[in-house]
Amino acid sequence: MENKNIMVGRHQEMALLQEIISSPKAELVAVYGRRRIGKTFLIDKTFNAKYDFYTTGIYEGTRKEQLTNFATQLSIYAKKKYKVPKDWMSAFLMLREYLETLLDKERIDIFIDELPWLDTPRSRFLRAFDLFWNGWASKHDNIKLIVCGSATTWMTNKLLGDKGGLHNRVTKQINLRPFNLSETEEFLKLRGFDLSLQHITEIYMALGGTPYYLDMMSRSMSVAQNIDKLFFSDNAALQKEYDFLYKSLFKESRLYRRVVEVLSKQMKGMTRQDLIREIGVEDNGYFSEVLDDLCNCDFIRSYNAFGKTERDVMYQLTDLYSLFYLRFVKNYHGGDEHYWSHLGQDISSWEGYAFEQVCLHHISQIKHKLGISGILTSVCSWSCKPYIGKDGEEHKGAQIDLIIDRGDKTINLCEMKFTNKPFAISAEYAQRMLERRDTFREVTGTNKSLQLTMVTSSGLIHNAGWQSINNEVDIDDLFHA
Repeated sequence: MENKNIMVGRHQEMALLQEIISSPKAELVAVYGRRRIGKTFLIDKTFNAKYDFYTTGIYEGTRKEQLTNFATQLSIYAKKKYKVPKDWMSAFLMLREYLETLLDKERIDIFIDELPWLDTPRSRFLRAFDLFWNGWASKHDNIKLIVCGSATTWMTNKLLGDKGGLHNRVTKQINLRPFNLSETEEFLKLRGFDLSLQHITEIYMALGGTPYYLDMMSRSMSVAQNIDKLFFSDNAALQKEYDFLYKSLFKESRLYRRVVEVLSKQMKGMTRQDLIREIGVEDNGYFSEVLDDLCNCDFIRSYNAFGKTERDVMYQLTDLYSLFYLRFVKNYHGGDEHYWSHLGQDISSWEGYAFEQVCLHHISQIKHKLGISGILTSVCSWSCKPYIGKDGEEHKGAQIDLIIDRGDKTINLCEMKFTNKPFAISAEYAQRMLERRDTFREVTGTNKSLQLTMVTSSGLIHNAGWQSINNEVDIDDLFHA
């Protein structure tokens, strides 16, 4: 049976919100995360959507529109007509006046959604909010003020990172992230889908773990049909989502999108200096802020290649929706509503890379299967150009896309394979893996134990080649909660 009202996952987040509800002191709670991730749903479910005051920011609304909406909401809750205030100082004084009539209540719950959108240019919203909280609300132990925002950079830089009166005033914060594979499976099952783990992984590789996107799928269609409907049909729901997603998160989104689009063409990632040269921007603090913001919003990740210093940090696109959009949708000009279904084998290279990103999103599950959950690890990649070995001979270069460097003097060299049937390690393939392992040891000079690890979508055939590997992780393991 389909049930869209049951909360999937989010156990830690709900537990934290329950702590806030029963807290004996005033609480200012910040919930943030990218658009469509389920922030409002989480808060509404925890508080049963019953608030003493609720309002929301309007996307690209003017200051007057924001203040008008604020006054309208206040009039509804107070059951008293309020005029549109002239500024935010007046607006919060009006809110204070109303809330003072409720101070005898056991708890006063206030929810302001999309808080960053209220902060229009030159509105001085944040200073008025600061005065409301520090000057009055924080002095009343029964007030629970929850603020929410999709513009993660505003939430982290201006609210959580405020150097003025709001510095360290947020009592709790929740950074809501996309679903993992296990949560995606649960979400789809609750909506009546009966899919194999392989099919769920294919959906995840195109849509990521964003509940809003997953909820657009039709259970009467195949995976390929759903992708065609969402991306390639007339007025496809997710065809224009890309631009809106970045514009809603970042006020100056052009450079953010440019970084993502450049990284989409360099699968293993790029250094900061490579990005600067490719994009043609200045090497300054603003560009650092752009990279940090994209990392905080889970669009890209930063990592150090094995054996490299912090100066050589790499940036890699990891957002699956953006990767799919830029690879297949951006330059699609219509004409074939079954475009995805017709591509066939042309998607194999994308599947391989997208599956690698799925694995990066599920490192904790891989570590669990390897029995190293409690061991300190770092995750990186490694590559080398052709070199002259100790034997005086020229050797080929090599690349390993996933390395788990462990605190117990062991390194897992991971090979990831997305196939529609169990993968057979041929004698030739096994030899290449062994050669890469030996090259890695010689070039890096490591004296740690090296373990060849296969991560696959359909399992391995246990043939002679299988004897060459030390560890096997399959798709069932990635779905481990």
